[in-house]
Amino acid sequence: RRRRPRRRPDFPTPRGMARNKEGLVLLLDVGPSMHRALQEVKNVCTTLLRKKLVFHRSDEVGVVLFGTKETHNDLARELGGYKHVLVKHDIKVVDEETKNALENLPRGTAPGDFLDAIVVGLDMLIKRFGDTKAKQRLCLITDAQHLLRDPPQGTKEDQVDTIADQMKKHDIKMDCIVFRESGVQHNSVMDENDRLLYHFRDRSVAKVVQVDTPTALLGALKTRNVLPVTIFRGDLEVSSTFKIKVWAYKKTSEEKFPTLKKYSDKAPPSDQFASHEVKVDYEYKSILEPDTVVPPDQRIKGYLYGPQVVPISSAEWEAVKFKPEKGVKLLGFADRSSIPRSYFMKDVNSFVPEPGNTKAIVAVSALARAMQEMNKVAILRCVWRQNQANVAFGVLTPNISSVNNVVCTSFVTHN
Repeated sequence: RRRRPRRRPDFPTPRGMARNKEGLVLLLDVGPSMHRALQEVKNVCTTLLRKKLVFHRSDEVGVVLFGTKETHNDLARELGGYKHVLVKHDIKVVDEETKNALENLPRGTAPGDFLDAIVVGLDMLIKRFGDTKAKQRLCLITDAQHLLRDPPQGTKEDQVDTIADQMKKHDIKMDCIVFRESGVQHNSVMDENDRLLYHFRDRSVAKVVQVDTPTALLGALKTRNVLPVTIFRGDLEVSSTFKIKVWAYKKTSEEKFPTLKKYSDKAPPSDQFASHEVKVDYEYKSILEPDTVVPPDQRIKGYLYGPQVVPISSAEWEAVKFKPEKGVKLLGFADRSSIPRSYFMKDVNSFVPEPGNTKAIVAVSALARAMQEMNKVAILRCVWRQNQANVAFGVLTPNISSVNNVVCTSFVTHN
């Protein structure tokens, strides 16, 4: 077998049309009450930029600071208002300038108005991406302790509704991280601000996370939001006569480094459309006739058995291949203490009852609550797809929420 690399010209995707591209605007509160957390805010944002440089190099990031002494944004110039909001870095592909924008966060002297900052960030995303299919996201980090200015018309809730309508129209999501140290006394201003932030969540355009230590900020900001997709829809088979309709979603998975690619330097430096990609084609030739290329219909796989090569046709291989049936079966229960934590190093999946299926919802709730009370876990055998190459075994652990009696279960796979 000989390998002959062939270099072919290829054209890259035009700028602004990269697949799975995300536009992100960081809205950072640098007002007086946030000074003690600015170092951690800088650390978590810098970590996010590093991950994007490695895993998502086509993503674009902008930085907006509010609570600053100075005012610098398009809306302030065009419409007036929006004071103490500073666009530190326009939305661009992550580079050294983006990192420098976070290097020395100023200590602002004015109270931060997060609604003004949200409107400024929203305007930046709409102007940059318009109606393109790029994913767009705002990330707000604030303590929400200062009184917001009253809008020219209507109430603050009306203003939130207007902003949420624009976010839905342009498919823009927002992550709200509220930092308040333990021991801070709540007042009417903070309660009102919390109500406004949770109103964004109720409109299905935002997620709100509250943290009470600067270190907790490191785990609150997600590198990227991924649309949840089911990996399994079918029966959770407890026994031959007891089956529950469930859906399984991937909750967490390992983030792997991008693979290294071959690079060709044969393209002229003046060719701006060159991708420098190397594509490899394989040609199979006979040992007896080295100049003759063997066509695919005359080739067959061979496997070493000692010094001999045993040919096995594709038909024979298909006949002996392991073809498990799709399904999830419960093999039994075990004490939670009997499962080592090292087993939880693989991907995590969440099982939920089939939406709209009342019987499935009641069955999953009853099973999860019984496992919780008895401190048990379930051992599962999973085949996510028909004729899957391997079988996954995992631990099913109950996860019962204290909010609105929400019940779900999590599944950790391991070999």
